[in-house]
Amino acid sequence: MSESENVMEKIVSLSKRRGFVYQGSEIYGGLAGTWDYGPLGVALKKNIENLWWKRFVLDREDMYGVDAAILMHPKVWEASGHVAGFSDPLVTCQKCKRRFRADHVGEKCPECEGSFTKAQQFNMMFKTHVGAAEDESSVSYLRPETAGGMFVNFKNIIDSFHPKLPFGMAQIGKAFRNEIAPRDFIFRVRELEQMEIEYFVRPDDWRTHFDYFFDQQMDFLKDLGLSQNKIHKIDVPAEDRAHYSKHSVDTEFDFPFGQKELLGLAYRTDHDLSAHTNASSVDLSYFDEETKERFTPHVIEPTFGLGRLFLAVLSDAYMEEDLGEEKRVFLKFKPSVAPVKAAVFPLLKNKPDLVTKAREVYQTLKQTVPQIMWDDNGNIGKRYRRQDEIGTPYCITIDFDTLGEVPENKDTVTVRDRDSGEQQRMAIADLPEFLQTKIKA
Repeated sequence: MSESENVMEKIVSLSKRRGFVYQGSEIYGGLAGTWDYGPLGVALKKNIENLWWKRFVLDREDMYGVDAAILMHPKVWEASGHVAGFSDPLVTCQKCKRRFRADHVGEKCPECEGSFTKAQQFNMMFKTHVGAAEDESSVSYLRPETAGGMFVNFKNIIDSFHPKLPFGMAQIGKAFRNEIAPRDFIFRVRELEQMEIEYFVRPDDWRTHFDYFFDQQMDFLKDLGLSQNKIHKIDVPAEDRAHYSKHSVDTEFDFPFGQKELLGLAYRTDHDLSAHTNASSVDLSYFDEETKERFTPHVIEPTFGLGRLFLAVLSDAYMEEDLGEEKRVFLKFKPSVAPVKAAVFPLLKNKPDLVTKAREVYQTLKQTVPQIMWDDNGNIGKRYRRQDEIGTPYCITIDFDTLGEVPENKDTVTVRDRDSGEQQRMAIADLPEFLQTKIKA
C-alpha cells in the first residue's frame, strides 16, 4: 500500500470511528456513492456552510439567497442542454461485465484484464416520474446542479427586489449525478451538496467580475485554513469546458489520492437566460432604469462542492506526531472550522464537587460559545487523545485547584492547546472571551 493510500485509509477509518462520515445504508452492505454524515461531520459541514454564507451572502448587499426545488419541470433541463449533453463516456468490460468511465481506465479492465467495448455516452441525470402515471409525460429528473433553480427564478428576484446590476443569487443544496464509478471516499459521489452563485453582469464587464470572484474563492479557502501550497489554479481548455462555458478556471487541491478539482469558476455568458427565454417564451432580460437599455445579462458562476471542501479540510488537518513509543493522531482544524471548539472535563468523574463545578463551567460556556462538548469518559489522557482525534482546539479541565485547594488558583482551570500540548492556568471568567477571540482568528 502506498503512503497516500495508507493516509486515506486512516482518514476513512477515523471518520467512521469518531462520527464524521459513515457508509450509506451500511447495515445492508452499503450503497455505492452514498455517505451519511454523523454528528461531528454535520457540525464540520455546517461550519463550512456558515462561513461560506457569511462571506458570500450576509456580508454583501448584492446577493440574494434562494432554496429552489430539487424536482423541476423537465423542460428546464432540456433548455439548459443537460438532457442532450450531461454525459460521460462509458465502457463495459467484455469479460467481467463491469462498467467504467472511459477516461478513468486504460485499454484493459483493471479488475480482470479483459477488453472493453466501444465507449458510449451515458447521461448522468437520475430520471424519475412525477405523479401516478409512469410514462413519458410524467418524466422528471433529480437536479444535476443547483444552478438551474436560480436561473428559472431570475425574473422572480427582479420582480420582488428590483436589484441593480451587478447582483447575484446564491444557493446551498443537494444535486444528484449517476456517476458511473463513484470513488475516493466522499470525493466522487452520486448525491452531493453544492454551494453556488450565479452573478449577473453587463456583458462587457465579465472579466472584471470573473477575476474578482476567483480572488474571493481563494480568500474563502484561507477562511477554511487550507494549506496554500496544496492549491493550484488550472485554466480549463476549450475541449474540456462544460457546454455552457466560454471561459473556465478550476481550483485543484492536493488530496491524499492526488491533485483533483476542488472549486470551479465559469463564465456562462447569456447561455442560460437566453435558453430559458426561448424555451419558456418568458422574457428573462434586464431593463436598466438609468440607461433605458434592455439586454440579457451575462453570468459568472463560482461553484463550491461542499463534500469536496469537507474532504479537503479533513485530509489537510490530519496529523501524526511521534511521542516516543506511541503516535499521537490529531486533526489540526482552524478553530473557526472545528466541529468542537472546546471540551470541558472534571479531572475525576467520581468526585461530585468536581463534576458539579465542571457542569457549571460547561453550561456557562454553552450559552456564549458555540459547539462545546462535555467529556468525562476515561482518564484524562484518554480524553486528550479522543479530543485530539476530533480536532478540538482546547480542552478545559476542572481540578481540585479550581475548588480552592490552592487558594490563589480558586476559580481557575487548566486550558490545554491541541497543537502544542501546552497548558495554561486561566480564570473561569476569562474563558468566554478567550475562546471567542480564538474562534474568530
